[in-house]
Amino acid sequence: MLRKTTPFSRHLNFQPQQKLQPLKERLLIILKQCVSTKTAEQIHTQMLIHSVDKPNFLLAKLIDLKDFSYSYRFFTSMHQPNDYAFNVIIRGLATTWNQFDLTLQLYYKMKGLGIKPNNFTYPFLFIACSNLSAVEHGKLGHCMVLRCGLMADGHVRHSLITMYSKCDEVWYARKVFDEITERDLVSWNSMISGYSKMGFPGDALRLFERMKGEGFEPDEMTLVSVLGACGDLGNLSLGRVVEDYVVDNHMRMNSYIGSALIGMYAKCGDLVSARRIFDKMTKKDLVTWNAMITGYAQSGLSDEAISLFNIMKDEGVNADKITLSGVLSACASVGALDIGRSVDAYATERGLQQDIYVGSALIDMYAKCGAVDHAYKVFENMPFKNKVTWNAMISALAFNGRPREAISLFNRMQEENSAVTPDDVTFVGLLSACVHGGMVNEGRKFFDLMSSSFLLVPKIEHYSCMVDLLSRAGLVYEAWEFIQKMPEKPDEIALGALLGACQKARNLDVSEKVMKLLLEIEPRNSGNYIISSQIYANSKKWDDCAKMRWLMRQNGVTKVPGFSWIEIDARVHEFHVGDSLHITSEDIYELLIYEMKLEGYMVNRNIVNGNCSKTKSQPKRERTQEEKSFRRKAKYFLITQMVAVLVFLSLLGGSDDTEADDADADEGFDYE
Repeated sequence: MLRKTTPFSRHLNFQPQQKLQPLKERLLIILKQCVSTKTAEQIHTQMLIHSVDKPNFLLAKLIDLKDFSYSYRFFTSMHQPNDYAFNVIIRGLATTWNQFDLTLQLYYKMKGLGIKPNNFTYPFLFIACSNLSAVEHGKLGHCMVLRCGLMADGHVRHSLITMYSKCDEVWYARKVFDEITERDLVSWNSMISGYSKMGFPGDALRLFERMKGEGFEPDEMTLVSVLGACGDLGNLSLGRVVEDYVVDNHMRMNSYIGSALIGMYAKCGDLVSARRIFDKMTKKDLVTWNAMITGYAQSGLSDEAISLFNIMKDEGVNADKITLSGVLSACASVGALDIGRSVDAYATERGLQQDIYVGSALIDMYAKCGAVDHAYKVFENMPFKNKVTWNAMISALAFNGRPREAISLFNRMQEENSAVTPDDVTFVGLLSACVHGGMVNEGRKFFDLMSSSFLLVPKIEHYSCMVDLLSRAGLVYEAWEFIQKMPEKPDEIALGALLGACQKARNLDVSEKVMKLLLEIEPRNSGNYIISSQIYANSKKWDDCAKMRWLMRQNGVTKVPGFSWIEIDARVHEFHVGDSLHITSEDIYELLIYEMKLEGYMVNRNIVNGNCSKTKSQPKRERTQEEKSFRRKAKYFLITQMVAVLVFLSLLGGSDDTEADDADADEGFDYE
């Protein structure tokens, strides 16, 4: 038999049909259970109709529902908000919505109304200060904490340590830590994490050892911080001890600790162990994939990074900005332009192309693959440009032989965005532009501008650029003066450039000083011995020339051939100097020589003829379809893209190694 049922209403009805519970209590129970803003609005309406004055309950629920607009509007409509209301809205602003500026404003408004902040206020104030790097506001808050006697509260102490650490005031953080009389594990973790994240890995590990000495057992947070410090120091042995601890204590290999282990092994150069951890993890989230892909990319294993990215996509994991930045870095390292373009398309589909990090990585990738116009297009389409973006584009133009445009872009940066101030990287790009353009006077001007206008102290990279610039201009004595003024020992790049300049200028005086430094820094670099031998030969100092040959043999140094590569159909073809092993090497040499002549280059017959004669002496045969396809695509790539793949130059410092090759050929220098 069917019973008559009461119609159900989707809207809340609070007519007093039965007086089992007071209306106020029923409203608060429903409010506590509600899971949507719409229901909360209906409850709010009923509270207004029936004069139920419980605003703090409603405010706390709105914040839990993460509705910023409604929560903030309701808070500002409260006539006399008390300390609880201020505390819950400040907590929501600092943790749920990351509205750190507004957090500070409400803190000062709270004080202005005479409401006393307490131990529920200050932790979230310090979170806001740390994210805004507003250390002065944090110090004022610290003073109030001391005046109010709140330092005994653990949450206040720990948030203070974190705030000072993130604001690069680690000394103050340590002072707060040292003043804690009874430390718990959270206190130790806060300080160890501060040291690890702010670039003090040695201090982090020392504090970790002290923590163990005082009888504390590390938890996940401790181990993650320690693994980060081990990676930064390259302390592989301690990192392995941490992994053993995780296994022995049956700790779950979750994303948090698994990613930290992968990152540690990758930074220490043990990619096999990193991949072992990665493969062992049954549940891999995006953080785990990112750790492994980034590890491969930063270790120079670009093919592995790209391959893992493809596997990740096949498994249905959507990439984020960190993934794409790592993959684009890998593409840039090997000049994989086609793959880089596919990543660009992937980023565009997911609305990530205009992200500041992805955009900067795209600019870098296109620039290193020689597609500067594509890099510039990405740059112009970015709605917001920070210092990294400007630096990436300036460097892209500089390293691709467009120095005037690089300098023009620097001027535009200063005119358009006064908030972006040049840094060390900016001036490395500008000085590199001057090097590529042979602009000595402009280089001197930018070098002086660093300290005079922007209060930047030139580093070894800037001195190296100036040495390279002056060396290429033949100003070897001025370049040597820069070497002597360097704040640190000169690197092999600057010295190599100066040695090459000394060879061209036949300057034995400076070259002997440079040789001495170079052979100390790079005793295994064959080019240094070869160029030094040629310099002595040019000066008719045959005994010293022979000594260089003898030193090279004595030290067991052999000449490593340079190489270049070209990408066709997402495959990278590598060629060594004088290579004739590729199936289409004859066609490639013909195309390259033709292109070089069109560009006005002189072909080095000492290298080319030897290889051509070898290939021409072979009997002609019918080309396979693969060879015909490669020839057609290589020709199209070389001519339409205007890419001259100079397989005759070494990978690094091409002109200097070419000089060394010429010296080797002319003098019959036996380096075997």
